[in-house]
Amino acid sequence: MSIIIKKPSDIKSSEITDQSTYLNRRKFLKQSTALLGAAWAGRIAMPVEAKGNDFPGVIKSSFSTTESINTLKEITSYNNFYEFGTGKRDPAKNAVNFKPRPWSITVEGEANKTGVFDLEDFINPYQMEERIYRLRCVEGWSMVIPWVGFSLAEMIKKFEPTSKAKYVEFTTLYDPERMPGQIRRVLHWPYTEGLRMDEAMNPLSFMAVGLYGEVLPNQNGAPIRLVMPWKYGFKSIKSIIKIRFTETQPPCTWNVTAPKEYGFYSNVNPEVDHPRWSQRTERRIGANFWEPKQETEMFNGYADQVAHLYTGMDLRKYF
Repeated sequence: MSIIIKKPSDIKSSEITDQSTYLNRRKFLKQSTALLGAAWAGRIAMPVEAKGNDFPGVIKSSFSTTESINTLKEITSYNNFYEFGTGKRDPAKNAVNFKPRPWSITVEGEANKTGVFDLEDFINPYQMEERIYRLRCVEGWSMVIPWVGFSLAEMIKKFEPTSKAKYVEFTTLYDPERMPGQIRRVLHWPYTEGLRMDEAMNPLSFMAVGLYGEVLPNQNGAPIRLVMPWKYGFKSIKSIIKIRFTETQPPCTWNVTAPKEYGFYSNVNPEVDHPRWSQRTERRIGANFWEPKQETEMFNGYADQVAHLYTGMDLRKYF
């Protein structure tokens, strides 16, 4: 399998999104720390300068796909985020009053640098990038989303994991008053996810804090989430409050809830069906109903970048 990757300089605005739409988006961040903090605190509207897609402080990533991007409305109105309800339209309705500030992230476990970090202090050291990734969900639908954020590998390096750190675990906020979906015990709360360390250090692994040049919307995982483009969407945990480096494989919410349906790895694999439906095809959100479904690609089309991580593994057993 292969995926076409262009250099940042080769990507035209017309390939990224409708220019008139993008130029009317809010600018994700200013270069000054003060204004960045104000944006997170108040989610203020920031004017976009007429410079195409050249936003200050944000670079175009060479990892981006050249596929057509979904609209902002599609991306923000059709979501899986059980903390705000089990329906696809629930998060957009139920997360309206969620306030992702103040926010802190705890880093603990097998690392030399641990502690509690304010969001701004947590994200400021990293180079912000825009990465256009395909998101494939286990139910059979997909989107292409222009995320803004930074490399997970670079973040991990800052905390200096020890030789005992074989895995990294992520935890979502647990606060039923702010996340009403957590009142129902449909899942084991708080939501947790985990990666093997070599997966986390892969160049494709990404921490998103925005999309379409805007601060990340509540229903999409504000204020910070993981994005793992070769895995099913539920692995890309949202609203992260804790990161823990571990020597043993951490429990993952869907794997604990239904181990025969959701494996630890959860790599996109058309050859391994979900027990209740096939994974061989997918429908892009926004496509006309009469259009044929797309064939699902191994590792969601990113095989060239990640297949080596699973050499010698039985991907039916380690699904």
